[in-house]
Amino acid sequence: MPRLFLLFNHTLTAEQEADARNSLGVTEIVTPPPAIRGLWGQLPSDTQELAPLLAPVGEWLAAEARPGDHVLIQGDFGAVYLIVNITLAGGLIPVYSTTEREAMEEHLPDGTVRLTHRFRHRRFRRYGQ
Repeated sequence: MPRLFLLFNHTLTAEQEADARNSLGVTEIVTPPPAIRGLWGQLPSDTQELAPLLAPVGEWLAAEARPGDHVLIQGDFGAVYLIVNITLAGGLIPVYSTTEREAMEEHLPDGTVRLTHRFRHRRFRRYGQ
């Protein structure tokens, strides 16, 4: 049975977990080790090339994931692009979470506006489809 490896900067919601089990058929959800999670969450903005920095992420996936496993990839655009390519080359299935967004404006007494966004998971979508 396929597993879902997480590469994103949020906590998986109960709704996302249920959808992963139902729509993707995953039986296990795998979080990265702390070093990988920390790297993915704090890529330096002043670095010219991301590929050398992301080598540990590719190594982790190569060591732990099997062809047919899913990888939820969201984050820095350049990092996502690189890791999606690595997962595809390794026979993994890269996916991302699509959301429904709701914006609410609140006009405050001091003349400012507070804008609040709510996001609700809708589905997982494969990269490239």
